[in-house]
Amino acid sequence: MRVVIAEDLALLRDGLIRLLSAYGFTVVAAVETGDALRAALLEHRPDVAVVDVRLPPTFTDEGLRAAIAARAEAPGLPILVLSQHVEQLYARELLSDRRGGVGYLLKDRIATVGEFVDAVRRVAGGGTAMDPEVVSQLLARSRRREPLDGLTPREREVLGLMAQGRSNTAIAQHLVVSDGAVEKHISSIFSKLDLAPSDTEHRRVLAVLTYLNGA
Repeated sequence: MRVVIAEDLALLRDGLIRLLSAYGFTVVAAVETGDALRAALLEHRPDVAVVDVRLPPTFTDEGLRAAIAARAEAPGLPILVLSQHVEQLYARELLSDRRGGVGYLLKDRIATVGEFVDAVRRVAGGGTAMDPEVVSQLLARSRRREPLDGLTPREREVLGLMAQGRSNTAIAQHLVVSDGAVEKHISSIFSKLDLAPSDTEHRRVLAVLTYLNGA
């Protein structure tokens, strides 16, 4: 699996290279600026990109903007954002094309290496990996909620856990219910969001993106 890394701090960049290489990824480029990131993404078209939000020269949102620009030129390019804060405007823009293959993790809340590697693989596979705090802040600013208004509180809770990338079994364990109960909630969610039967994973991603966009 080919990956591009964007991180301005040399020690962290080297650490990511070593970590992902140890887990079987091939790092095809490791860059430190937004311009270099966009160029690397369009040149290599990697299976996934791991991107720090704040890159030179202004250390504000260059990484995220470069990723969004590259994704506009290469639709569906998988992007996993790492940040110390939630940049709501650009995070929502990253989610807006409803193609999946997106993640947004807060650096200081990644508990284990395994959790991080699993998130990288999930995003590369077209899924989502969203920190619960990112989900919370995105929903707090949502303006268009009509499609979500029909969901029950439990269905919203299930959908929020889906956004984090949890499997049905993991959701069931978290909620202390049966796998069958989770499957019924998810089926109801698909129906209420008017997601016609198709590939199950594709519908799952669309449901999550609808939830995060609030529309």
